[in-house]
Amino acid sequence: MNLELNPLLADTAHPPFSDIAPEHIRPAIEHLVQQCREVVDATAKVEQHTWATLVTPLEEADDKLNKAWAPVSHMNAVVNSDALRETHDSCLPLLSDYGTYVGQHEGLYQAYKAYAESAEFKQLSAAQQRVITETLKDFRLSGVALPAEKKKRYGEIQSRLSDLSSLFSNQLLDATHAWHCHITDEQRLSGLPESARIAAANAAKERGVEGWVFTLDIPSYLPVMMYADDSALREEMYRAFVTRASELGPNAGEFDNTKIIEETLALRQELAELLEFENYAELSLANKMAESPAQVMSFLNDLAERSVPQAQRERAELEAFAQSLGHKELAAWDIAYFSEKLKQEAYEVSDEMLRPYFPEHSVIEGLFTVTEKLFGVSFTERDDVDVWHKDARYFDVLDENKQVIAGFYLDLYARGKKRGGAWMADHAVRRRTQQGIQKPIAYLTCNFNSPQGDQPALFTHDEVVTLFHEFGHGLHHMLTQMDIASISGINGVPWDAVELPSQFLENWCWEEEALAFISKHHESGEALPEALLEKMLAARNFQSAMQMVRQLEFSLFDMAIHMDKAARAPGQVQAILNKVREKVAVVIPPEFNRFQHSFGHIFAGGYAAGYYSYKWAEVLSADAFSRFEEEGIFNQETGRAFLDAILSAGGSQDIVELFRKFRGRDPEIGALLRHSGIQTA
Repeated sequence: MNLELNPLLADTAHPPFSDIAPEHIRPAIEHLVQQCREVVDATAKVEQHTWATLVTPLEEADDKLNKAWAPVSHMNAVVNSDALRETHDSCLPLLSDYGTYVGQHEGLYQAYKAYAESAEFKQLSAAQQRVITETLKDFRLSGVALPAEKKKRYGEIQSRLSDLSSLFSNQLLDATHAWHCHITDEQRLSGLPESARIAAANAAKERGVEGWVFTLDIPSYLPVMMYADDSALREEMYRAFVTRASELGPNAGEFDNTKIIEETLALRQELAELLEFENYAELSLANKMAESPAQVMSFLNDLAERSVPQAQRERAELEAFAQSLGHKELAAWDIAYFSEKLKQEAYEVSDEMLRPYFPEHSVIEGLFTVTEKLFGVSFTERDDVDVWHKDARYFDVLDENKQVIAGFYLDLYARGKKRGGAWMADHAVRRRTQQGIQKPIAYLTCNFNSPQGDQPALFTHDEVVTLFHEFGHGLHHMLTQMDIASISGINGVPWDAVELPSQFLENWCWEEEALAFISKHHESGEALPEALLEKMLAARNFQSAMQMVRQLEFSLFDMAIHMDKAARAPGQVQAILNKVREKVAVVIPPEFNRFQHSFGHIFAGGYAAGYYSYKWAEVLSADAFSRFEEEGIFNQETGRAFLDAILSAGGSQDIVELFRKFRGRDPEIGALLRHSGIQTA
């Protein structure tokens, strides 16, 4: 294939998505990886380095590779196909081997060591010095000091872990889309809101069948669990959902992730021992804020101690309520249904009552207004940028002088062949080049309901919060002022602090002053009525302790399996999860529940021995927001202070120092407990 015509090698600001075909991918990645290796070798041979001869060439080579791989990785997640998946997965060993090659390159390591001891190093800025010292730490964690045989084994493990991560994700995606529930009896739809019925009818039409079709995508699954009066329908959906990618359920064994989980844990433990850590949790924390697994466990157990009693009271209240309606025992598929009924009775509010007030256009405009008021940036949609699907959009980010400083793609709706969940990923990072500043570009992806007929997409308030969360990540990436790739945006930020900006931005979804322009009825244009707003705010912390202990369950489970060397043994993962549940869960799922088989965060994402990061960073984000509560939620000086201290700084300084710069003190847990509705006596 002629590489000159390969769209992944085109020197363009935006990927030419329409031109990218599976056959372009491997030749482009092979070519760029080879180029990168040559640059690494040449750089290592230079005798006396300057910043320009050591850091710059490596950054430029990696940037080209990253900008070719980013659209491939993104398309694999949002417009998956067999051919795309096959070639994407075939490149993973190439990328993993290259990462190991760099991390274990003795010549390059020695070059960095020598540079760190040179006279020029002392003249560098604090941010540049941090880049060098952090790179040296990465070398050590990549096994650069290992003997040859162990280095080889390290590379083999990393390559296999990369394969397993992709396999886990692929099987979860396939399992999710392999099952659907087809209904022809309208009586079975009793209780379901109109929006869910319309979406199910459209799903049936797409499949060429009569009636209604429900899938395991969240926008289809959740309304059934919350509103369907038919207990048998809820049970059928629940069983299919919680047994995805396991040895049980309607597709039992077909996409089973059991062996992948066990092999992943075994290899992670072996990797940790190679690098002389006691367990993988210790290795994971080597680059995080938290100092040790014991500190993390203490943090999580402390939160559990504060939350479990309240969660037990909330569970008892739910059981009493269900019994008052003649329902003696709560099954797992009854929890969301009766919780929603209790919430409606207690607060006279529901997601469906709020949905008409959150049409897509108003929510996006409101999000932009909040951001502009806080940080002085604005947004313009463009129609001349190529996208991968008709529903995807592209926006420029403009500074106060109306100069374009960044851009992002937005892909909001759930669909077949698209990975579930919501995330931010980067296409390009801000960095200084010979031509000037490279603008950062982000991908922002969600899985919400799409427009139905003539009606715009109407979001639940939870979905609005999710959008703000991902946009917070996007702002961290796009508003950075760092010019070095490795500390630009979220790069170089410890994983347990990376959720700070995302969780921080969620707060505006609950503020009356912000909701005035985030919400607007899709037909009348009226703002969210005061009475409904008050009910929504009153219901904010409904069952908040139950939600807290559920997150703690996930976090404790994640830490436990990565601290226990025996977790790799058959059946042990389930046994460990059961133990964690005995300690903190107030809702014990049925024996057939296989939650771990779809826990992509830790088996196919970056959260292994790091899921606690959500709660850890929430301490930071809640405390940061409390300054806005004190000084005004749209106080421009406070907004600019957050921009300067946190968003602009990327990974240039220790996050605790950045937090102190903004808050004037160390973080405190009180704001998290208050925002989470956890009563502290």
